[in-house]
Amino acid sequence: MLALAKFCQIFQSRPMSTMNISLPDSLKAFVDEQVDQRGYGTSSEYVLELIRRDQDRLQLRNILLAGAESVVAAPADAAYFATLRGRVRQRARG
Repeated sequence: MLALAKFCQIFQSRPMSTMNISLPDSLKAFVDEQVDQRGYGTSSEYVLELIRRDQDRLQLRNILLAGAESVVAAPADAAYFATLRGRVRQRARG
């Protein structure tokens, strides 16, 4: 929990720029509704979250594409996953 608090503090201390956007009334109403229903403090927080999610989606897409283009090193069979589980258990103990 402390790590999350530090991350939030670091993120909040970054300089911010302002961007103004124009929305049709129907989209503005939708944004306002989402802010109210989802507990965002402002419409800026809601839009910021949407942008972060899009960044995450694009990053995941690029990782998946890179993986698809890479050479297969070993088959992902039951033995492979058993080895992975063993490594995770070892790290959890140590």
